[in-house]
Parts: sequence; structure tokens; C-alpha cells
Amino acid sequence: MKKTISSIAAIFVLLVAAGVVFAAEAEGGHNSTELLKGLGLKTFNFVVLVGFLYWLLASKIKDFFSGRRVEIKESLEKAVERKAEAEKKYREYSEKLDKASLEIDGIFEMIKAQGITEKQKIIEDAEKTAKKMKEDASARIEQEMKKATEQLKAQAVELSVKMAEEILKRSITKDDHKAMVQDYINKVVIRN
Repeated sequence: MKKTISSIAAIFVLLVAAGVVFAAEAEGGHNSTELLKGLGLKTFNFVVLVGFLYWLLASKIKDFFSGRRVEIKESLEKAVERKAEAEKKYREYSEKLDKASLEIDGIFEMIKAQGITEKQKIIEDAEKTAKKMKEDASARIEQEMKKATEQLKAQAVELSVKMAEEILKRSITKDDHKAMVQDYINKVVIRN
């Protein structure tokens, strides 16, 4: 602090002296004693002012800068600690992220395998269902064919009977009818 104030005072004195020399040369060297007196008073006033400020503020400035130095040192130490903690957390999170990525890949593969298995199962179930539907359809077709065949047979029999009746009605006479009745009675009576 003392060195800084001394340096500032010396620079000021040199600047003032240089100003006086230039001013004296500009006036042609007249009244240089008055200028030197003025310069001396100004320099004395400046030195007194600087000395007074030093006496008044030196301890506070020193305390401020030394306290600031301690604060900066503590801040740097804390920053180093926080950096170390942050790097540690970064490594931890990086490891966790890597593990999570591996787990995700594993889960993806497992889901993919399950999907393939489920797809095969669905295809097998669909094939079984299709086969059963074909069998059911074949059985229904067969039943419908039997039913249609029986209906056709029944209709054919019915038509045959009607046709036979028509033929018999046209070809049988009353005498033929009596002979058939007599024949039927004889057969029924004889059997009983």
C-alpha cells in the first residue's frame, strides 16, 4: 500500500514539474520562481492530502484488500471442492446413464423377442382358428348337403306318390279297385 501511494506521489510530482518546465519555457523563463513556489505549494498540498488519506484510509483499505484476498482464496477453494464434487457426480451419473442405456437395450431386445414369440403364437392361433373354421364350414356344408338331399328325396317321394296316384287314378277301374280291396282283405284276414 505504501509503495503504491509513494509511486502515485512521485508520478504526480514529476508531472507537475514537467508542467512547470514547459510553462516556464513557453513564457520565456520569466517568473519561474513564482511558478516554482506555486508548484511547491501544490506538491506540498498533494503530499499532505495523500498522507492524510493514507492515515485515514490505510487500515481500512488494507483490511478490505486482505479480507478480499481471504474471500477470494476461500471462494477458489470452494470452487475447487465444488468442481471435484461436480466431476464425481458427473462420473456417477455417466455410469448410471451407461447402465441405464444397457438396461434399455436389454429391455428392447427382450421386448423384441417377446414380440416375435407373440407374433408366432398369434399366427399359430390364427392358423388353428382358420383350420377349425374350415372344418366347421365343411361340416356345415355336409350337413346342409344331407339336409338338402333328404329334402330332395322327400320331395321326390312325394312327387312319385302323387304321380303314382295320378297314374293309378287314370288306369284303375272300379273293378280293379274292388279286386284290390278284396285281395287286401284276404291277406289281412288270413294273417290274423
